[in-house]
Amino acid sequence: MVKIVGINGSLRTHSYSYQALKIAAQNVESLGATVELLDLRQMNLPFCNGTDEYPDYPDVERLRQSVQEADGLILATPEYHGGVSGVLKNALDLMSFKQLSGKVTGLISVLGGQPNSNALNELRLIMRWVHAWVIPEQVAMGQAWQAFTPEGNLTDEKLSQRFEQFAVSLVQTVEKLK
Repeated sequence: MVKIVGINGSLRTHSYSYQALKIAAQNVESLGATVELLDLRQMNLPFCNGTDEYPDYPDVERLRQSVQEADGLILATPEYHGGVSGVLKNALDLMSFKQLSGKVTGLISVLGGQPNSNALNELRLIMRWVHAWVIPEQVAMGQAWQAFTPEGNLTDEKLSQRFEQFAVSLVQTVEKLK
């Protein structure tokens, strides 16, 4: 069975990134994969200082273990000032090749304005550097403040289809590389 870990790269209370991650996870689960969501809002992670050990932060080991045991990842980030969120970059910096190398990865960015791919391109560079496999399908959600219903569903059918295609690509790529 395919196991995916999703990481929310936002600390915002009502995070659109987390809502997008949940939709991606539901689509992946509908294909028979299991998904574990890691919500960085609920984790106590230090700033990466370049060492391997963080004995006062058990969530570092939890993060590393979950990612290491996964077949693939979904990374969801808000785009801040044209790039990936600092909290997601820090979480990735707390890991190494041991956890990230070979992971099939899907990317989602959420913006308040028009969709673009700045944060997605930055994540592609980061993940390529640690020898992960980033799928070609990606989701850039613009105007996130109007993308969701009050219940957390997507308002745009084309965007819903994009999430479905994203999930199929992620699961199929994991299966091919396993």
